[in-house]
Amino acid sequence: MSAHDEFQQLSDRVTKAEENVKTASAQNMDDLRKRVQEAGDAAQRRATGLKTRTANARQKASDGWSDVQDRWSGHVAAIRTAVGDRKDQHDSEHAEHHAEKAERNAEDTVAFALAAIEESEYAVLDATLARAEADQAAVA
Repeated sequence: MSAHDEFQQLSDRVTKAEENVKTASAQNMDDLRKRVQEAGDAAQRRATGLKTRTANARQKASDGWSDVQDRWSGHVAAIRTAVGDRKDQHDSEHAEHHAEKAERNAEDTVAFALAAIEESEYAVLDATLARAEADQAAVA
């Protein structure tokens, strides 16, 4: 899957998460509990996939992505520096290598964002459920 395809998937996932969060407060408790469970399961699956992807990157030593969870700031700085350096590159072989590396970075960054969005959706839905349960307990 290309970075463009993954970015479109990211956009679609944001839209879906927004819709789920907007409708959460109008759901009955059973439906909301079910949705929280589904969101948690999806976030866990995405996190597992990201962990596998990171482990594969580490094994291949392809681009340093394996350290993203521990060194996100350093990773972003390296990408931005590479973008600046690219302007000075004239060697086609070196430029091709850089393009491939940049594409892998883009794909991995979008995958990371997808996992973060799903985790965020889960957290917001869980908070909505907790508030509904607290409000219900206060009435009882």
